[in-house]
Amino acid sequence: MRREGSPFKGTATIAFKEAADHMTSARMHLIMLLVLLTAIAAVYGAIGRITETTAEDPFLFLKLLTEAREPLPSFAALLGFLLPLVAIALVFDAVNGEYARRTMSRLLAQPIYRDAVLFGKFLGGLLVIAIALLTLWLLMTGLGILFLGLPPSAADIVRGVAYLAATLAYAGVWLALAIAFSTLIRSPATSALAALSVWLVLAVFWDMIAPLLASVLAPIDPLDPMTVVTQFETQQAVSRFSPQTLYGEITGMLLNPAARSVGPLFFDQVQGAIAGAPLPTLQSLLVVWPQLAGLVAAMILLFTLAYVVFQRQEVRA
Repeated sequence: MRREGSPFKGTATIAFKEAADHMTSARMHLIMLLVLLTAIAAVYGAIGRITETTAEDPFLFLKLLTEAREPLPSFAALLGFLLPLVAIALVFDAVNGEYARRTMSRLLAQPIYRDAVLFGKFLGGLLVIAIALLTLWLLMTGLGILFLGLPPSAADIVRGVAYLAATLAYAGVWLALAIAFSTLIRSPATSALAALSVWLVLAVFWDMIAPLLASVLAPIDPLDPMTVVTQFETQQAVSRFSPQTLYGEITGMLLNPAARSVGPLFFDQVQGAIAGAPLPTLQSLLVVWPQLAGLVAAMILLFTLAYVVFQRQEVRA
């Protein structure tokens, strides 16, 4: 059958349709209510801590994202934990759900390209998360202005926008992972469990696995002090296979202008630097550029896997 129209038009149509379905679904409403309530609680605790401990600080708005007050985590840590769950919940049944409802053959019978279906489902989920993140960021900015009485500076806005972009790339990795499992596994429940299992290993257990692997790959020689540094660098490299580690390093650099490195910092690297002086925004971006590129590469790799499998699947009525 000859497909009419542009593949980009078909992708956009499906993406907006998927985004509209997500925005009106009870699943999305419950998830976003949970995220919103916990985010407001985390920001409220951060505002209380800032007003108690901070006098003059040029980056007060960035501290709204990183300050924590027991028992609540910081807003950035909260997003790092909840975003994978939100992404998986959105698209764990994106492909196999169509097969389970027997609507895939009818969907592909429409005058659209086959690959537009997968692209549209992925972009629809990413669009919903982008809207939710932008809304949360604007809400935090409003709360900061209301309670702190100061507008955000230009540097705060630039770092905040860069942080939003990195957070969206982080969410895209988990979206691509969930879509890949939804394509590989025909049962929606099994694909959801598989995606949650990967998230559990990478988010909870990977910090325990990385030191064990580093001790095997780079054992410490008591006669060579540099082997300690080598093992630490190996452990750091292994831990970066987890998207959560990459996202944590990006968050630490972008939201803490005083940070100068995501790894070990030697004396010759800080020689001549003023203690506590903020690093320029562009320099912070350059430091975490490899981590950001790693998140984007992981997202593309996982989506490519889902794309290849989906293109080879047989669609039956």
